[in-house]
Amino acid sequence: MYPFTLSRAKHRATTTDALGLLPAQRQRQQEYEEVDVAIVMESTYPYLKGGVSAVVHDIVVGNPDLTYGIIHIAWDSSSPHEDLYGMPSNVKWVRVVYLSMQEHRHDFMAARTKDLGMTSPQRAELSNRIFDALYALSERRETEPLWQLIDEGFNERTRAYPLWAVLGSKEFMHALTERMPQLGLSLSESFWVLRGFFSLAYAVLGETMPKARVYHAHTTGYASLLGAAAARDHGTSFLLTEHNLYVRDTVNTLLERNMALSITSTDYRTFDVTAEQRAWMAWWIEMGHFCYPSAEVITYLYPTAITEAAELGTDIDKAVVLPNGMTIEEFEEKYHARQAAVEKIAQDRDQHTWKLVYIARVVPIKGLMDLLSSMDILKRHGYPNLHLDVLGPTEHVPEYYEACLAKIEALGLQDMVTIHGTVNVRDMLDQFDLLVLPSYNEGQPIVVLEAMAAGIPTVGSNVGGMSQLVADDLHTADGRTWGACGELLSAGDVEGMARQIRTVIEDTDRYRTYCANARGRVEDFFQLHEVMSSYNQIYRMLGNMDAERNYEYTANPAIAADTEAIEIVS
Repeated sequence: MYPFTLSRAKHRATTTDALGLLPAQRQRQQEYEEVDVAIVMESTYPYLKGGVSAVVHDIVVGNPDLTYGIIHIAWDSSSPHEDLYGMPSNVKWVRVVYLSMQEHRHDFMAARTKDLGMTSPQRAELSNRIFDALYALSERRETEPLWQLIDEGFNERTRAYPLWAVLGSKEFMHALTERMPQLGLSLSESFWVLRGFFSLAYAVLGETMPKARVYHAHTTGYASLLGAAAARDHGTSFLLTEHNLYVRDTVNTLLERNMALSITSTDYRTFDVTAEQRAWMAWWIEMGHFCYPSAEVITYLYPTAITEAAELGTDIDKAVVLPNGMTIEEFEEKYHARQAAVEKIAQDRDQHTWKLVYIARVVPIKGLMDLLSSMDILKRHGYPNLHLDVLGPTEHVPEYYEACLAKIEALGLQDMVTIHGTVNVRDMLDQFDLLVLPSYNEGQPIVVLEAMAAGIPTVGSNVGGMSQLVADDLHTADGRTWGACGELLSAGDVEGMARQIRTVIEDTDRYRTYCANARGRVEDFFQLHEVMSSYNQIYRMLGNMDAERNYEYTANPAIAADTEAIEIVS
């Protein structure tokens, strides 16, 4: 061990407050009460609506007998910081963690080799320990050597020296050349790539997190790394939920691959990619290998995710399937309206204009361009009695949105497609006959469950948990079976999408059956109160909380109304 006090630069950035404190320093001065559960998120709740954020809000509201803190990982201080939910009163604090190296220029970037307080032989020994720990992880799945380095050189409460300062030493550069020639990068390129990795590790591991009985991460990435480290630091528990297979999705995005393609633990060694891409593949895949063992329980939304996650190094013995859920009572009005609409369609199918709805962000991964091609196919095959409403934000990838508008005009679909932008989807659900979801990647989409609760069938891509929601037979404990509530197809198959839409709308009896099955599947298998009860049980087990859950879940908006007790620190 070596004593160390990190000197801070005297210059203060323009983002300091009146006391001269940077955002990260202000947060360290806050008093955070211990909570039952700290939910760890990346760039989502409570500053982004929908998707995983909606699930997390349901978890918080659905367990008012537990106290929560939110650890929100963002890129930098210019990221969104507006609370879009109105934090429930059982959320006691929100802590923001920034990943950008620039946000840590007064600590991470200020460190120099001399701050290690080591001789040259000691720096050489430390450098080789780093590579020993990396090889122990990648070759034998041993995590303890790396954890020891984190405790010594990153953990704010226990560190004896700034581990990241060794990066600029000649001893580290020499060890890098000898120990990791397979990177295939020049020495300077290797330095900058590794500097990026070190900075991200410091951002996640360099500050002490508020104490919680359970740290619940919702991605296998930085959130998982932070949750595992915080639980280790405080001697508490780490729970991981995989909404999507984060490592697979991140690597596929990096390589610009089809998001539905699988990734395995060894792919970074064998794929034909650039040297820098290989380094980043290794970073993400090995981060999964490092974090999975720390989780006491790992929840997945659908069964096949466990099989695919096993190829990425998860422990299937820790796996629990815990799907998303709906509060079915919230959809009664829409469901009854849809029942009446189904009867009207049956009576006058030939005169009916079928209302299709796409509910998602207008971004490439959600496949709207493909759906427009499918609409063109349907139009050319004599189906003018169709109209597609597009509901969802259009500003996330402006160039993609503009390309969609241009395609609508080029194909002459102006009368068949209406783009609404961001709207209150639930208010409009009863207007639509069929949900169409041409995504390249999904977990277990809430929008499909919402449509099902209203009795609306789905035609969508067979990705993620879509088969469990839409296509697989589901068997109840008393021997009843719910069949499919829609049709699935391969992602990117525009002909298949057009064909399956025709399959649904051309057969009134099939359509009526799909509508009934949609509602029945939610009632028997995807009720929110059952999901919340399961989370409550897991939290209590992992957090050694003896008291039993003493209430029944109800959709009570009043729970979320009290924002006085919440302090959001940014």
